[in-house]
Amino acid sequence: MTAFLLQYLPIVIFLGIAAALGLVFILGAAVLAPKAPDPEKLSSYECGFNAFDDARMKFDVRFYLVSILFIIFDLEVAFLFPWAVALMKLPPDVSHFAFWSMMAFLGVLTVGFIYEWKKGALEWE
Repeated sequence: MTAFLLQYLPIVIFLGIAAALGLVFILGAAVLAPKAPDPEKLSSYECGFNAFDDARMKFDVRFYLVSILFIIFDLEVAFLFPWAVALMKLPPDVSHFAFWSMMAFLGVLTVGFIYEWKKGALEWE
């Protein structure tokens, strides 16, 4: 049983060193950090200007639409690169299926993009 537990000794030592080092850094920052905050440093920061309204104010839905567009096209690129690398290494019958599957995926994304464009999600006033 002790031989089995000795296999985990490096992990326990590593966790102990990591915890001790973390505590040293936290305590060192608490002791050595300057403690002279001014009102400018304590003020809230929102996009380069001071907060002027309630935090529960309504946001324009276009902010969310643009973020959704970014996520959609970011995921598209994340899927497209590995697909393009692996496509040439596939057998011919599988590569045809993979090609048309990706074309269907890109088609759905294109339809969604055109829908948001027609709805005016990309128009700013």
